[in-house]
Amino acid sequence: MESTRQKKVARELQKDLAEIIRRKGMAAFGGALVTVSEVRISPDLSVAKAFISVFPSDKRDAVLQALQENVRALRGELGREVASQLRIVPELVFLPDSSLDYVEHIEELLKK
Repeated sequence: MESTRQKKVARELQKDLAEIIRRKGMAAFGGALVTVSEVRISPDLSVAKAFISVFPSDKRDAVLQALQENVRALRGELGREVASQLRIVPELVFLPDSSLDYVEHIEELLKK
């Protein structure tokens, strides 16, 4: 179970990561729309798992690869954003969010 502090830090990281990715623009990700749908942080606030939603979903692997390749730069930018709030900037792990695929699957089933 997450503590209140974990939830607050995760929400702040989600907002800041989304803003950093928005600033990079769609061109940096091959024209895909990238959204940070959720962030979960470890109890010691050292690791943050960011769940990324990509539209169109066929570009998901390429976007996740680009994020993993630039994880150091993203963590540096995140550090500048949250420097006054956190002592240690958490390590970032990017994971795919499958909720968009689930919605598409349900829509397909409803159309049948």
